[in-house]
Amino acid sequence: MSTLSDLLAEHTALPGSAVAHLQRLVSEWQLLADLSFSDLTLWVPLEEHSEAGFVCVSQVRPTTGVTVHPDDLVGAHLDGDGAHLLRQARHDEPAVEVPEPDGAQPRTYRREVVPVRADGRTVALISRDTGSRVGREASALETAYIDAADDLFQMVDDGTFPPPQQTGEIHTGPRAGDGLLRLDADGRVVYVSPNAASAYHRMNLIGSVVGSDLAAVTRKLVADPFDAAELAARIAGAVDGRASLRMEVEVRAATVLFRALPLRPRGRPSGALVLVRDVTEVRRRDRALLSKDATIREIHHRVKNNLQTVAALLRLQARRSRDDAVRHALSESVRRVSAIALVHDTLATSPEDRVDLDQIVDRLVPMIVEVASVQTRARVRRVGSFGIIGAQLATTLVMVLAELVQNALEHGYSAEHATGEVQILVDRSARHLDLRVLDDGVGLPTSFSLERDGGLGLQIVRTLVDSELQGAIGLRRREDRPGTEVTLRVPLRGRS
Repeated sequence: MSTLSDLLAEHTALPGSAVAHLQRLVSEWQLLADLSFSDLTLWVPLEEHSEAGFVCVSQVRPTTGVTVHPDDLVGAHLDGDGAHLLRQARHDEPAVEVPEPDGAQPRTYRREVVPVRADGRTVALISRDTGSRVGREASALETAYIDAADDLFQMVDDGTFPPPQQTGEIHTGPRAGDGLLRLDADGRVVYVSPNAASAYHRMNLIGSVVGSDLAAVTRKLVADPFDAAELAARIAGAVDGRASLRMEVEVRAATVLFRALPLRPRGRPSGALVLVRDVTEVRRRDRALLSKDATIREIHHRVKNNLQTVAALLRLQARRSRDDAVRHALSESVRRVSAIALVHDTLATSPEDRVDLDQIVDRLVPMIVEVASVQTRARVRRVGSFGIIGAQLATTLVMVLAELVQNALEHGYSAEHATGEVQILVDRSARHLDLRVLDDGVGLPTSFSLERDGGLGLQIVRTLVDSELQGAIGLRRREDRPGTEVTLRVPLRGRS
């Protein structure tokens, strides 16, 4: 799907400043559509100085009303008689078309074209298509919304909306449906929507805010003096023509998000719009999620500590044992417990239930080499990246990999063949994780069978691969040189 930038680059030679202005305009797209109850489409001429036609580069539908364009128009071309309103508006002529009452014209909605000016010239055109409201009296909310939309569209024509200093932060700000207050040129409230009234009542306002100085009223409701002064200054600044970004304040039991927009059509002060949204419940859920995440990370931390304690006890027991077989078994148990502890250690500091497996493997390998037989001087090298893996899958993969590398070090190299290299080759795609463990040791016996032969380590691997990873594993002699090759394929689709 082509983006706005792609379509502008393909069809126009607009300078960077004009492209940036159109991107800021589209970031305000939904607010304009909701206030005007209209479908909006953005058109640019195909050629700078000709009548070749126009192409639609962006589209938005209102959430406050029914759309008149159910089809996607982005990328559509308009020329000939169908583009006469766009040509009129491009040449600074009034461009409005109203459907005939008798239905003689095929169009059933009112269309108005608004020029988009930047750097003193028309760079694009907005088609504002509004469904017919014949026979129905507009409500106070509709009247206030449409009046505000008319002022904003005039500012688009003036080239003053959106302001050049605006950033993308407005994407997370309140919308028209969340709550709207219209202020006059003196900063007094002339209209408050039901949702905005509810938000102010949550802020412990007694009575109506209509007719009052909103900056002064709001300042009294905010307990924090610094937040109160800043919010009042932003509301007053919008009345004076200064745009501001969103601001969130804590007011007693409520959390409210504010945004103030100046209204200055044709450069004349016309008050401001203040958008408000009660985000109390949203922030309560956010805090609950943060608390839950902190609890989960603390659990991982404690599990890691407990596993390390178990590993230390096993290590102490191994040192006290006089039986070599017992010491070896306990040392392998220490390695297995420590491998699982590494995963929990990583999860204890991770904001999500996912880990960077490369970091764990790179910490695990030196531990495996240390536990391996003292006669082995082979080194272990990782090639490729595991990437980010879900915690459950990561724990199983770490255990399998630890067993395979330990097996290669202990059984692939002897006192006569003590040096070499074990390679961990990783190839990850969208569907599979392919893992190969290669060593250049003595190789497998000729009659070796993975199903029949092998010790506890390979039995653990087979069980984990079959039951936990739902993967496939193979073990064979290397064809290009002496040594052993283990191949493992793990499906990734359907896993978090």
